[in-house]
Amino acid sequence: MIYSMTGYAAMSEELSLGTLSIEIRSVNHRYLDVQFRLPDELRSFEPAMREMLAAKLSRGKVECRVALVRKPASQVPLRLNTALLEQLVDLDARVRAHLPGSASLTVSDVIRWPGIVEADTLPLEELREQLMSLLQRALDDFTASRAREGDKLSAVLLERTARMQDLVDLVKPRIPQVVASYQERLGARLRDALSGAAAEIDEDRVRQELVMFAAKVDVEEELARLVTHLGETRRVLVAGGAVGKRLDFLMQELNREANTLGSKSVDVDVSQASMELKVLIEQMREQVQNIE
Repeated sequence: MIYSMTGYAAMSEELSLGTLSIEIRSVNHRYLDVQFRLPDELRSFEPAMREMLAAKLSRGKVECRVALVRKPASQVPLRLNTALLEQLVDLDARVRAHLPGSASLTVSDVIRWPGIVEADTLPLEELREQLMSLLQRALDDFTASRAREGDKLSAVLLERTARMQDLVDLVKPRIPQVVASYQERLGARLRDALSGAAAEIDEDRVRQELVMFAAKVDVEEELARLVTHLGETRRVLVAGGAVGKRLDFLMQELNREANTLGSKSVDVDVSQASMELKVLIEQMREQVQNIE
């Protein structure tokens, strides 16, 4: 299966202490670049989360956002810090012993004292299991979205590859005729040029020149390499996996051969085919940039 480097997934779950949510999004990138946006209380879980993502992904710029929206304080069990309260009572009594006219601490004063009222601490181990479970579900959905996009990209690339193969099949049978016609035209021009400069025309020399120039315009080798690269492109697309870099290399090779085909062409139809090939290759190159 081929995967796109573009994907998105979001999951959330209601926990006893609030709502935990995860969002994963990615775009194409040369290598794997994972960035996390985590609340401070969940920062310790980042290495385990990074390991889970790296096991599923090989390329792409990935952003993973995690949010924990805790329930309102009225719904969170509160606990009185009795040790601190006893210290406050003792201090209050000692202060009033030295300053008999001073007012005693009120309940409101005590409640507002930093640390006197505590909420239950986060159950980190339980939260870790819930977070990793939610991340796994989000990652499964994220992978599925990348696979769907990858299927579409693969279909587009196979269609472009088939069109390129049709162009090569159309041009290939014409090459012997094109070369022969070029030799004939070039031979006539050489003889016309030489006839005005010498009494006798060296036919052997003319034939040598014709063979040399014919070799320069013969594109059989370029067409053969195009066929080979197109076959490899189909094979890679069918095999699937992390094939983005391999496909990118093949696009470079196809473009090289299409350029050479155009530069050596002495026929309008061959030149037109070269132009169409380059357009198709450029379209494929843009799509390949999104494949993992």
